[in-house]
Amino acid sequence: MTFQDLPTLNACLNATSAVLMCIGIVQIRKGNKTAHGRLMIAAFCVSTIFLISYLIYHYQVGHTKYEGEGIVRTIYLLILFSHIVLAVVVVPMVLRTLFLAWRKRWDKHRWWGKATFPIWLYVSVTGVVIYLMLYGIGG
Repeated sequence: MTFQDLPTLNACLNATSAVLMCIGIVQIRKGNKTAHGRLMIAAFCVSTIFLISYLIYHYQVGHTKYEGEGIVRTIYLLILFSHIVLAVVVVPMVLRTLFLAWRKRWDKHRWWGKATFPIWLYVSVTGVVIYLMLYGIGG
C-alpha cells in the first residue's frame, strides 16, 4: 500500500461508517440497545481510522485539485464546502453523544444522537461522493 492508495481506503472507510451508522439506527428503532451501541462504537472507530488516514495522506501528498469544469465544478465545490464545514462541526457532536451514552444520560444522548446522526451520515456519504468526483466519475 502506498500513499496514493489512501484516498480509496478513505472512501471505503467513509462508506463503512455510513453503513454501520444506518444499521445502528435500525437496531435502536427495533429496541436493540446493545447492537446499537456496538454498531455506533464501530462507526466511531472506523471514522477515527479514516481521519488518521486522511491526515496522513494530506500531510504526505498535499491538496488534490479537482479537474472538472462548469456546473459540475460548482456542484463539487458546494459539496466539498458543506462537507468540510460539517466535518468540523460533527466531531465534537459525536464525542458529546458518545460521552452521554457512556455516562448513561439517555435523554440527553437521545437528543444529541438525533441531531448528530444526520450530520455524521452526510459527512460520511459526501466523503464518498467527493472521492468519486475526484477519482471516478468527475475527475
